[in-house]
Amino acid sequence: MDLYTFESERERTFQYQESLPSLPVPPLHETLNKYLDSVKPLVEEEEYRRTQEVVRNFEYGEGRALQEKLLQRASCRRNWLEQWWRNAAYLDTRSETQISVNAGGCGPHLEHSWQAQDGTQVARCSILLWHFLHFWKLIRTEKLAVGRSGKTPLDMDQFRMLCCTCKIPGHHRDTLVSHFRTEREGHCPSHVVVLCRGRAFTFDTLDPNGAILTPPELARQLQNIKDKCQDEADGPTISALTSDERTRWAQVRDHLLTLSPQNATSLHIIESSLIVVGLDDASPEASVDDCSQLQSLSLIGDLRCRWGDKSFNLMAFQNGLFGACCDHAPYDAMVLVLCIYFIDQEIRKSNGIWQGILPERKLTLPEELSFVVDEKVLAAVDCAKENYKQKGNDLNLISRPFMGFGKELIKKCRIHPDTFVQLAVQLAYFSQHGKPGCCYETASTRRYFHGRTETMRSCTPEVVAWCRAMRNPMAVVQHKRELMWQAIEKHNQSMRECQMNRGCDRHLLGLLLTANEEGLPTPELYRDPSFSKSGGGGNFVLSTSLGGYTTTMGGVVAPMVHNGYGCFYSINSQKIFINVSTWDSNPETNGEGFFEALSSALHETMNLALMARL
Repeated sequence: MDLYTFESERERTFQYQESLPSLPVPPLHETLNKYLDSVKPLVEEEEYRRTQEVVRNFEYGEGRALQEKLLQRASCRRNWLEQWWRNAAYLDTRSETQISVNAGGCGPHLEHSWQAQDGTQVARCSILLWHFLHFWKLIRTEKLAVGRSGKTPLDMDQFRMLCCTCKIPGHHRDTLVSHFRTEREGHCPSHVVVLCRGRAFTFDTLDPNGAILTPPELARQLQNIKDKCQDEADGPTISALTSDERTRWAQVRDHLLTLSPQNATSLHIIESSLIVVGLDDASPEASVDDCSQLQSLSLIGDLRCRWGDKSFNLMAFQNGLFGACCDHAPYDAMVLVLCIYFIDQEIRKSNGIWQGILPERKLTLPEELSFVVDEKVLAAVDCAKENYKQKGNDLNLISRPFMGFGKELIKKCRIHPDTFVQLAVQLAYFSQHGKPGCCYETASTRRYFHGRTETMRSCTPEVVAWCRAMRNPMAVVQHKRELMWQAIEKHNQSMRECQMNRGCDRHLLGLLLTANEEGLPTPELYRDPSFSKSGGGGNFVLSTSLGGYTTTMGGVVAPMVHNGYGCFYSINSQKIFINVSTWDSNPETNGEGFFEALSSALHETMNLALMARL
């Protein structure tokens, strides 16, 4: 990534979309064997034998018919999973999604150019927004370089969802709406919405000739909004409703639309906007050694200045630090990582200082978006705020760098850096809880048309055997090394297969949804206790993801389950930035303890790897 080229004149961003292969359906026998392999280290022997029987009955019974139906679906769709996955994972969810589903993250700029400094919020925000607009323009003009795995082009469709995209609440299922268009496709919204102290404003980011406003011009617009909000009363904070339970939000939104046509206009302007910029009054503490508070306020901060359903909320804090809060439905983390990396590289080049001219052009003042509300709406806002406060106070986030080593030393040991960290995550959980933990790791399937992710089940029998040996005082070093390399090889093989959509989770989901659509009862495989114990149905106690090898600090998402951990990391050359999330109300988990256990596990794993080189 150090040599990553963002702009391409030779290729168009979306030119390979039509030539990408369709998402394949794996063989049923292969999927079921992989499922059984993932179950084995997590259940007792008698329960495993029972699960084997359930799986074989499924394979030679109803599974065959479901597989044929799924193959028929795949034969007439380039991606048989796409809409199913978006619905099942995101749009069908009825619980509050802003905390439990959204992703947050902080800008890495504090490591070099922008340490916390009062009075810099607007000036820095204008520069950051200006760089973001240039990233948007790369996508709009189709000059953003095509991502690749080796020489294989990857699907770029998710980049269309970064801007001008919003989730609209529904009574039974939400809808994802994108207003983004490339230049060849036609008009694309170019306005941003700024939220500040419960009020909403909008202004266009382009001049009459279609050029992006300069940072000084953007700063004038932002300062105008900030001054207005400081001198006048707070607004009704309609944005708080986006944090509520989805059906309840849909009902209040319907009610809002009946109160006045102005409400429909304001909602459309917000939902179609490029992004939402939040001018936040908070001044989070953050340093290169600890970004926990900044990460926390990025994901679960002030409801007055974030629209939880937007694909991108840029959070600008009072002391000149920055974060992001993004709906997860439109895209996966790599879109946000690349965008933030682009901005960070540009800020580094200029040391965070605007070095252009200071134009004096007259600008149209920002327009305030008004809402007609009644007691029912205001009561719903208050209820949403209270629910959000309770759940937000329960979520604990730890965001710190591990400084012992990074990608450079790991690669010298001839180990894939992500595999190395995943082994340490398993060892940390085993050390903390005395047992293995079912683990989700994100595997990208972007080599296929509209591919998103597959679940890499990284709690393999091989890694559990290694963890047991590492905690066995009688185990000799040679035995530990042998088991470590077996675990490494298994993880590498499994990740390669998952990237080819040959894991087990998405296929099993497809078979289940096929049964649902056919009106058939839920097969016993999904009712068997081993299914949830191994993580099926979104029950992974470890939810993990690599945020890449860039200068970004990685994002943070809440744990999948109440007794679980979120562990998200970014691997730099000399350090590993780690983000851990837990629920304080669960006595079984401790984020601080897990971070320390993971740090120790990383050192232990490296010591063993270095011994293996001798």
